[in-house]
Amino acid sequence: MSKEPNILEPLEIAETWCSDGRKVALATVIETWGSAPRPIGSHLVIDEEGNFQGSVSGGCVEGAVIAEAVEIIESGTPKVLEFGVADETAWRVGLSCGGRIRVYVERIDG
Repeated sequence: MSKEPNILEPLEIAETWCSDGRKVALATVIETWGSAPRPIGSHLVIDEEGNFQGSVSGGCVEGAVIAEAVEIIESGTPKVLEFGVADETAWRVGLSCGGRIRVYVERIDG
């Protein structure tokens, strides 16, 4: 029987990283449709070097979110990302199972 990861853990990590002077972005699952690997409210914290903790989906979606987050850390402009089977990137990012997710990514200023 596997234990569900602590949903607050990435938020605690974000707080620690900000205290350490790292530039940080937070990605949050805000909507899901169909088969989605992570529930609404799941978090992924990313720093300016692409280090990350947590999960918003698993697979290649995380790689795409991390790349966007690094840009958002620089620009400061939040963004909503959508991944799903209706999108031509679905197979590339690993959502070929019929699900769609929306992820809000924002810079966290500590």
